[in-house]
Amino acid sequence: MNFYVLTLFPGMIENGLSQSVIGRGQENGIINIKAINIRDFTKDKHKSVDDYPYGGGCGMVMQPQPIYDAYKSIQCKRKARVVYMTPQGRPFTQAVAEELSKEEELIILCGHYEGVDERIIDEIVTDEISIGDFILTGGEIAAMAVIDAVARLKPGVLGKEESFKMRVLVITL
Repeated sequence: MNFYVLTLFPGMIENGLSQSVIGRGQENGIINIKAINIRDFTKDKHKSVDDYPYGGGCGMVMQPQPIYDAYKSIQCKRKARVVYMTPQGRPFTQAVAEELSKEEELIILCGHYEGVDERIIDEIVTDEISIGDFILTGGEIAAMAVIDAVARLKPGVLGKEESFKMRVLVITL
């Protein structure tokens, strides 16, 4: 399975997911994780990625142009799902992880500031997902949680299939 992460901080993704089970899954060629630096696709000399929201509002959002160009740089075999990590998204559960694990390729967009320009959501995002009702600095930590949960469902990433099945422990008093 190929994971593509559109991010302003590729080092967070690369360093955070190069260890333990997920790192071994990459070393064994079962999964591939590629962090794409959105800043590399800006058109100004300052590598600016933030702007005022289209249509007004407070705060800053990520500009659509560098995100769209970073997205277009990904060469997928077919149209991949694009997951935007946002507190407003559908709650991430084990069932969602299982659903996403059926994909061959998954693109994850990590927002910053007040989020991304709404035109990007309308144009490329297929899923909005939240890992909880709280605010993080950016989408990278949420993206790593999603990748970890999804990747461990791929055959061969864990040693035994039983390792990724959820267990329910009932304690009676």
